[in-house]
Amino acid sequence: MRVLDLDTVRLSEDRSCLEILDQTLLPGTVKVLRLEKIEDIFEAIRFLRVRGAPAIGVCAGYAMALAASRIDEKDYESFLAAFLEKKTYLAGARPTAVNLFWALDRMERVLRENADSPVPEIKERLFAEAQAIRDEDVAISRRIGEIGFSLMKPGDGILTHCNAGTLATAKYGTATAPMYVAWENGMRDFRVYCDETRPLLQGARLTAFELQDAGIDTTLICDNMASAVMQAGRVKLVFVGCDRVARNGDTANKIGTSGVAILAKHYGIPFYVCAPTSTIDPAIATGAEIPIEERESSEVTEMWYQKRMAPEGVKVYNPAFDVTDHNLITGIITERGLCRAPYEKAFCELGIL
Repeated sequence: MRVLDLDTVRLSEDRSCLEILDQTLLPGTVKVLRLEKIEDIFEAIRFLRVRGAPAIGVCAGYAMALAASRIDEKDYESFLAAFLEKKTYLAGARPTAVNLFWALDRMERVLRENADSPVPEIKERLFAEAQAIRDEDVAISRRIGEIGFSLMKPGDGILTHCNAGTLATAKYGTATAPMYVAWENGMRDFRVYCDETRPLLQGARLTAFELQDAGIDTTLICDNMASAVMQAGRVKLVFVGCDRVARNGDTANKIGTSGVAILAKHYGIPFYVCAPTSTIDPAIATGAEIPIEERESSEVTEMWYQKRMAPEGVKVYNPAFDVTDHNLITGIITERGLCRAPYEKAFCELGIL
């Protein structure tokens, strides 16, 4: 079975657990985890067993529906209090991906809008909302892909960073969606360069894996090779995803993205951010306000190595994301349309803000 046919996140048929594709084991092992407890889902989000802003949102929706189904309280106020306690707990899994909070708030809104309904009926509506989040994500990714495809030309070389592919969403991905849509429309004369994306190697382990699996011409490069590939004229477009967008168009994405944007600006290469509207945070004015997650030093010093590759006791700085200034971005592709600077005005015109 091809990766595009797999469900990154899904609810089991009997609604007893959440089933996720463990991305920490890819590409060597394809394993589906069955998670019943909210603590296990928290761990899966925290340690990147499920990752990518849209997929995290889908996961959060299902997680809250599943958790709510196991709350024994019969009266609404007690049920609401227990729900909010679990919501607060899950919100602590990761600080940067706004889709986590967006999905949690959306599930809470369903609960509050149905305050006059019996608790069993509310539980069913939460399951329906979680499924709607998943179905909408597929449609959103497809639409982003169609818009991105319209920017591609036969023979293009495309560079992408990290994994904003089908593994990071319910299907299609965001930054890879234009490539999949191009493939479906019969355009095969293009090639993709995947940054390996240190330190967790999502480009090497995930993007290169899924694109090659789909039959797309794929070349893996180390992160510090991007300039050489651009300088040689091999890259005509850059598509990246993002985890949060500020009102002014600053975007937070996997560490290294801002460097790619700077290089693209220098070489005159269009740099597009593929962003579902759920990643646009109206509460954040600029990228300076976006919280940046710092992760364990072991990801830099020893992960992926047979033995530790850095001296014991050395200090490590390991931010998971960086912020790309809006002035470096050619356009932000949302499911509602392609936005160009000034971004806050463009977001308002599309009804996003």
